[in-house]
Amino acid sequence: MPGVGSLEALVRHRSKFTDGSGGGSGATRERRFRHPFLVGGAAVLVVIAGLGAAFATSLARSPASEDPARCTGNARCVSTASRAAPVAALSVVSTTPASGATNVPPDTGITVDFSTSVRPGSPSPSLSPTVPGSWNTDGNAMVFSPVGSFVPFVTYTLTVPGGSGGVVATDGQRLGADETVTFTIAPGSVTRLQQLLAQLGYLPLAYSDPVPAPPPAQLALPQPGSLSWRWNGLPTQLTRQWTPGVESEITKGAIMSFETQNGLSVDGIAGPQVWTALLADVVAGKANARPVSYVLVTKTLPEHLTVWVDGVLTFSDVPCNTGVQGATTPDGTFTVFEHVPVSNMRGTDVTGTSYDVTVPWASYFTGGDALHGYPRAAYGFPQSNGCVEMPIPTAGKVWPDTPIGTLVTVQ
Repeated sequence: MPGVGSLEALVRHRSKFTDGSGGGSGATRERRFRHPFLVGGAAVLVVIAGLGAAFATSLARSPASEDPARCTGNARCVSTASRAAPVAALSVVSTTPASGATNVPPDTGITVDFSTSVRPGSPSPSLSPTVPGSWNTDGNAMVFSPVGSFVPFVTYTLTVPGGSGGVVATDGQRLGADETVTFTIAPGSVTRLQQLLAQLGYLPLAYSDPVPAPPPAQLALPQPGSLSWRWNGLPTQLTRQWTPGVESEITKGAIMSFETQNGLSVDGIAGPQVWTALLADVVAGKANARPVSYVLVTKTLPEHLTVWVDGVLTFSDVPCNTGVQGATTPDGTFTVFEHVPVSNMRGTDVTGTSYDVTVPWASYFTGGDALHGYPRAAYGFPQSNGCVEMPIPTAGKVWPDTPIGTLVTVQ
C-alpha cells in the first residue's frame, strides 16, 4: 500500500489524455474516479479526474426533477415531466331544456353543453318520441334545430350517447356512459286546437291560414289566421255557444269526432294522444270524413226535432217524444258519445216498473239518454224514460247523420 505522502500526491494528480476517438483534435478532458482508501483506519473518498462529460451531467441532475416513486433500488429515475398526463373523461355540463323542465314551448331547440370541445362527426343525441330536425356541433355544444313541432303535453327523453360508441371530444376524451334528460312540452293552446280542428273540417267553422304559412316547428303554436262560420243559416242555439279560444261543447264535439276517426279513446279531451294525431293529420292533410251535424230538440208541444247536416237543414219538425215528469230529458247542449244501430236498454221507469227493451238506431248523448226509434201510437209529447224517441223509419234515416261528435241541444 502506498504511503501517505504518495497518496496525497495521487489525490492531487491531474492527468491529461488525448481523446481516443481518433479525431485528432488534440482535445483533452479530465477524468475523475472515486475510490476509497483507508487512511489511519478512516475511509477517504478520493476523487480522480477524468470522468466523461455525459456521466458528469448525470451526476449533476437535480433531485427535484425526479419522480420519487421511480427512484428506488438500482432503478433509473424518470422525470415526471416526460410522462403524458392522463386523459380526463368528457362530461355533460348542462342542457337546454334542463332535465325535469316543464311548460317547454313546442318549437324549442335543444342545446347540450360539454366540458370541452366536441369532435365533429360524433354520434348525435336522440329523442323519444322522435322529432324531425338536425344536430350540429358548435365548439363545446351540440345543438338540435327542429323542423317539426314538439307535441303539447308530451314528455320527451333526450339520450346523449356515451361509451365506446358515444360522443368524443377533439382531444380524445369520451363520455363514459349514456346520459338522459327528460322534459315536458307545455299544454296545447285552445286557440290553436280550434284552428287545426277547423282546418281539417271537424268544426262548423272554417280557418283562414296566414300567409306565409308558419314554419313546421311552430305548427302547435297559435297563428294569426281567422275563424268564421262555414255555412249561413245555422240556428242561433248553436252559433251563440261559440267563443274563439274558449273550450265549449262545440270544440268537445269536434274532438270526439276526431278521436273516433283516429281510433282513440273518446273523451272529448285534447291530451297528448289527440295532439300527436292532430299534428300528424295536419301534416298529412287527412281531413274529417264524416258530416258535421247539429240536432235541436224542442220540448214545446208538439215536441219535435230538427237536424242540420253540413249546414243544410236536412230534417225539419220531426215528431218526437221526450221524458215524462220524474224522468225529464235534461235541457242543454250535449255531444253524442255512442252510436250503435241496435241497443238493449234496461232499467226502472218512474212508476217503479222494470223494463228490458231493444231499440234501433241509438245515438247516446247524455247518461242513458239517446236519440232512437221506438214504436208508439203517437208522437209529440213526453212519453219516454228520458230518451228522445222517433218513429222507427224516421230514426233509421236520421241515425247515419248523428255520429259520435254530433251536438244535440234540448230546449
